[in-house]
Amino acid sequence: MEAKEEVHELGSIPVKKLLLKFSIPCIIAMLVSALYNIVDQIFIGQGVGYFGNAATSVAFPLVTIATALALMIGDGGGAFFSLKVGEKDKDATGHIVGNAISMLVIAGVVLAAISVFFLTDILRLFGATEAVMPYAIDYTGIIAIGLPFAMFSTGFNSIIRADGNPKYAMIAMLVGAVLNTVLDPIFIFGLGLGVKGAAYATVIGQIVSTVLAVCYLKKFNQITFSSKLLKLNGRIAMTTLSFGISSLITQMSIAVVAICTNNVLTKYGAMSVYGSEIPLSIFGIVTKVNQIMLSVLLGIAVGAQPILGFNYGAGQLKRVKETVKTALIAGSVIAAAGFVCFEFFPKQITSLFGSGDALYQEFAVMYFRIFLAGCMLNAIQIICTIFFQAIGKPMQSGILSLSRQIIFYIPGLYILPHFFGVKGAIYAGPLADILSFILTVILMKSQWKKMSAE
Repeated sequence: MEAKEEVHELGSIPVKKLLLKFSIPCIIAMLVSALYNIVDQIFIGQGVGYFGNAATSVAFPLVTIATALALMIGDGGGAFFSLKVGEKDKDATGHIVGNAISMLVIAGVVLAAISVFFLTDILRLFGATEAVMPYAIDYTGIIAIGLPFAMFSTGFNSIIRADGNPKYAMIAMLVGAVLNTVLDPIFIFGLGLGVKGAAYATVIGQIVSTVLAVCYLKKFNQITFSSKLLKLNGRIAMTTLSFGISSLITQMSIAVVAICTNNVLTKYGAMSVYGSEIPLSIFGIVTKVNQIMLSVLLGIAVGAQPILGFNYGAGQLKRVKETVKTALIAGSVIAAAGFVCFEFFPKQITSLFGSGDALYQEFAVMYFRIFLAGCMLNAIQIICTIFFQAIGKPMQSGILSLSRQIIFYIPGLYILPHFFGVKGAIYAGPLADILSFILTVILMKSQWKKMSAE
């Protein structure tokens, strides 16, 4: 009873207090998720070199595709779940959870099978050069086998948070990440397994996180779980997926961007003094480091999601507005701190991932300072995207999810290098940030007026 009353206090406890309660565990959980990739890359860079880092860059799109499917189901189910809790529809909540579990398991197994059977073709598509391919096969082949565990632990965490237990979700992810961090140096250096060791450590951590997520089935606050709830219901499944479409688009666009950027950097890098492998390796490092800031921003946004969903469902629009404003202020502060780090300390950041020659260092500094110059605008777009998702506006959420990565970045990625060479691919980043920010302001202004009228 105490836990159930806590969930209903989403409509009464001060917004700042609620946002801290829900966002901090979410931020930690998101950072933990980012650590799976960044810890591997740090140890691989130190133990294998930048060819190993390039291999993780090639594997990154597959991991992101898995995350996209997991979050579409998990975030969609979490948003749907929160709305039904706000509407006091107890019958629907159990079926939402059961359908989310079934979809996560099916999606994980199918993606793993496809990845294993078509591994070499997939890696070529993702931009692997002949020099990088052996490392990419060793690393990605093992990661592919662990995809069902990665997807279930990631997706089901959103459901656990929506049930009002963000601390448990955080712990489930944190335990797996800490285990991965401990095993990485043991497998890479101690056992001499190289990139395979990093992959083994990652999968073992994901399995442990999955076991902890499954254990939560007996701890739900809002439902009593039973196997009957696992039966797929077309209406519930489709609604869940529609609510999570923006999460899918956001993550899939990251995967598409990674694939396209890998190939463009490989092509135009070969025409420059830097060669193909240096840009490919640095892109992976910049992406993983930027993920740290994005994880904090997503943690704030996802932490706000149940507050937004509950209060919108309950018709408390003033609290919805207050939550959005508070999240935007907090996100902007974090983004400003990220901007300072990226612009003033790129050499120090790059050195964590191993050493390189003068050209390697030169390209790293250039990529950090130019590509992430517009990162301060990311906070507004991310938080507003989750806002639209939480209040059941998948179209607006989907448009914002597409804007930065697909609508604006990819055209710039292919057009600008014709004029500026490999540097053109870097300029596409801040250009996309500015244009997507303008679109976000336009859509939010329209929704804000509608809510004021209501």
